[in-house]
Amino acid sequence: METIKNAANYVSESIQGAGATASKEANKNVAKDSNANLTTRAQAAGDAVSDKFDEQTHNRKADVHEHAAKH
Repeated sequence: METIKNAANYVSESIQGAGATASKEANKNVAKDSNANLTTRAQAAGDAVSDKFDEQTHNRKADVHEHAAKH
C-alpha cells in the first residue's frame, strides 16, 4: 500500500514540477519582453525566480517518492 502511495505522490510532484517549469518559462519571456513596462518585467523576473525554486522543490520531492516506491 505504501508503494502505491509513493507512486501517486511521485506523479503529483512531477506534475506540479512541470507546471512550475512552464510558469517559469512564461515569466522569463515576459521579463525579456521589451514591449512590457518595467514594473511588469520586474514582477515577472521575480516570479520566475520563485517558480524556479518551486520547480526544484517539486522535482526533489518527486525523486524521493520515486526512490521510496522502488524499495
